[in-house]
Amino acid sequence: MLESVGTPTLYLSFTAFVVVMLAIDFFGLKTSGDHKVSTKEAAIWSLIWISVALAFGGWFYWYLEGIAGPVVAKAKSLEYITGYLIEKSLAVDNVFVWITLFSFFGVPPQYQKRVLLYGVLGAIVLRAILIYLGAILLAQFHWILYVFGLFLLYTGIQMLISADSEPDLADNKLLKWLRGHMRITDEYHGEKFFIMRDGLRFATPMFVVLIMVEITDVIFAVDSIPAIFAVTGDPFIVFTSNVFAILGLRAMYFLLADMADRFHLLKYGLAGILIFIGVKMLLLDIYKIPTGIALGVVGAILAGSVVASLLTSKPAAKTPPG
Repeated sequence: MLESVGTPTLYLSFTAFVVVMLAIDFFGLKTSGDHKVSTKEAAIWSLIWISVALAFGGWFYWYLEGIAGPVVAKAKSLEYITGYLIEKSLAVDNVFVWITLFSFFGVPPQYQKRVLLYGVLGAIVLRAILIYLGAILLAQFHWILYVFGLFLLYTGIQMLISADSEPDLADNKLLKWLRGHMRITDEYHGEKFFIMRDGLRFATPMFVVLIMVEITDVIFAVDSIPAIFAVTGDPFIVFTSNVFAILGLRAMYFLLADMADRFHLLKYGLAGILIFIGVKMLLLDIYKIPTGIALGVVGAILAGSVVASLLTSKPAAKTPPG
């Protein structure tokens, strides 16, 4: 097993804490009824979740200082903060895909939060499984780090190349398969995923959207989990930073839903982060980039892409000739 500060008691306590936080998130954003989450409400909750994540980092330092001393506490806390920033940054791209999905399927704003509720729950469970498998693989096969590094480098370059292109959902193979193998209604029926019609069960477009959201969670988890293992080999830090990044995703979605075009250069920044993390992982046995420097680089890339987006306008879409 990898050396970890996590103990069974710590894992259980953190899991109980997450359950409480999820309940607050779901009820705080009014998960039931025809309530459209406002930008102001989403901004407040986004600040709350970021504050909770940072507060946990402070508590984590205090806890480790008491049991292992200030040197270990500083190193592990820095790994947590760096991991959280990486995961939060990469989660933004996930949010942009959600925006595209909801727009393509025409999901009414007041119904979106139920799909996101299940999306967040699925993301937490999925990442817990992938983190556990990743930790086992790294403990047994050190060379897996190079595989992760090459994968992140490739993914970052691909993201950089396709940053300006929009996903073609109309030609999505999974979507075509679902439509060819399920009875699906043409219209929404409130927040229902299934309805009965003439004695037959029909899926609604809400269920199709849910499946697509869960699949995107799988895709982004495959990117983000290797990325954080470049910063820390401690499964507890990997898990906690991932969970805190996911907890505020619903609020982040409602915050960015109406202003996604204002951050048109952010994908270039996210691609740069993936490329940097991939290179960092490939150099681990040659030169280990200090965690503090990695935190600074990731923060600078993210901030630079946000500022550049706000200072420039998104190019107008080209009108087809004729």
